[in-house]
Amino acid sequence: MSEVKVSAKMVKELRDRTGLGMMECKKALEESNGDVETAIDNLRKSGQAKAAKKAGNIAADGAIIIAQGDNKAFLLEVNCQTDFVAKDENFTAFAEAVANIALENNVTDVAAIAELPYGNGQTIEEARVSLVQKIGENIQVRRVEVLEGSNLASYRHGLRIGVVVSFEGGNAETGKNLAMHIAAFNPVAVDDESVDADLLAREKDIIEAKARESGKPDNIVEKMIEGGLRKYLEEVTLLRQPYVMDNEKKLVMY
Repeated sequence: MSEVKVSAKMVKELRDRTGLGMMECKKALEESNGDVETAIDNLRKSGQAKAAKKAGNIAADGAIIIAQGDNKAFLLEVNCQTDFVAKDENFTAFAEAVANIALENNVTDVAAIAELPYGNGQTIEEARVSLVQKIGENIQVRRVEVLEGSNLASYRHGLRIGVVVSFEGGNAETGKNLAMHIAAFNPVAVDDESVDADLLAREKDIIEAKARESGKPDNIVEKMIEGGLRKYLEEVTLLRQPYVMDNEKKLVMY
C-alpha cells in the first residue's frame, strides 16, 4: 500500500476537530496513513483527545430552516461563509422561501430543488446566483431532511440547530419540549438497541484500549469496559438521557 502524503489541509481538519497542536496532528496522520477518523480514534485511545467534532461544515456557516405542513416537515440547510451573512435578512428570506417551495412541491433532492420556480421569472438556482452577486459570499443549498407523522413538533435553537419530532400521546407542548431536549443533548439513537453497531464497536475499542493501559487484571478491565459502555449509552441514547427540563428525571420517566 502506498504511503499517503499528509497535507496542511488534513492537519488543519484534525486540529479543528481535536484542538491538539500541529505536530501532534501531523504525527497522528502519518501513523494512520492520512486517515483522519483513524487518527482521531488513536488519539482518543492514547488519551490525547477526549472527543472530536464531527466532520462536515467545519468552515461553513449558514442556517437551518424548518418548513412544516399538516403531516410533513422539511429541514433545509443553507450555507454561507460568515455568521454576519447568516443573519442578513436577504439571506434569511431566501432560505425560508426555498424551504417553503421545497415543501409545497414535495421535492427533497437538492439538484431538483434548484430548478424549481422561485418567483419573478427565476428558478431557485438563478435566485441563489443573484443573491451571491448581491451579498458577495458563496451561498449553497446543502441538504434537506424530511419527517412525516400525524403529530409533529419542531424547535430551532439559534441558526444552526433545528429539530423535528414525530410523537404519539401528549400535546403540542410535550412535542416541543421533546424537540428542545434533542436540540440540547443531541442523542444518536432512541435507545440502546438503535445505536449503530459499528459506532458501538468503535467506542468499545477505544474504551478497551484505554482500560488495558491501566495495567489492571482482566476481570477489572472487563468491568471498566462495561462501565465505560454504560456511561457512553447514557450520554448518547435518548431514553437514557436526563430530561432537559428536569435533570432528576430520565426522559423515559417524563
